[in-house]
Amino acid sequence: MTDKGIALAERLTKTEREQRWANQKPVDAATLILIDRSGKKPKVLMGKRRDDLKFMPGKFVFPGGRRDPDDRAMPVFGALSDLIQARLMARVQRPSMSRARSLALTAIRETCEETGLMLGTREAGKPETVPKGWEAFAEHGIFPNLESLHFVARAITPPRRPKRFDTRFFACDADHVMHKIEGVVGPHAELTELKWLTLEEALHEDLPTITTVVLEELGDRIAKGFSPLLPVPFYFMVRKEFRREIID
Repeated sequence: MTDKGIALAERLTKTEREQRWANQKPVDAATLILIDRSGKKPKVLMGKRRDDLKFMPGKFVFPGGRRDPDDRAMPVFGALSDLIQARLMARVQRPSMSRARSLALTAIRETCEETGLMLGTREAGKPETVPKGWEAFAEHGIFPNLESLHFVARAITPPRRPKRFDTRFFACDADHVMHKIEGVVGPHAELTELKWLTLEEALHEDLPTITTVVLEELGDRIAKGFSPLLPVPFYFMVRKEFRREIID
């Protein structure tokens, strides 16, 4: 592990957190980092969670949520690469291509549900039969395009927390946004506002510690050319200390 990798893992370890709940198995989750690289400095899209939410109130986060097994039934335009599929299913019980596919689709669906932004393509016509939660894609004639996604990080919530997630972080260029549904973000929604921020600006917002770590990992990834071949950092806790391992 590099010195920076060690420092990032130590930052997670030193974060104050209560670990007093009954332990539970982490559930699959996915999140999406939209990146606008049209200016001098890349910007990422972040949303502020409502202050009265029980989970991470008031924090700035990337859109995302738990995997819905029905997501794997959504028709797509482009498939995940073999490399990304293999990395998504590394070090998991009962790995499958459909599980990897559904994780990627979860990131796209949750982004639409929380921000109104729909990622994909109109080149393939209109999806005719879609699972629950994907009706807007059929309405607006958009197929999700899995080829547009980069798998950039993975993190598991520490044991004995009230909620535990095994989260895969995806990234996608903002030019893959095909449509925006208005009125999704607001004072009564899960996200009350959206901001496009440079990586430096984002680190000055009120963020969960894992989000600061992923942002720094993303900055390194962009500096190295943002190649999909770059290895994926994986953070998890063992005996009250975070480890950073590499999925390559």
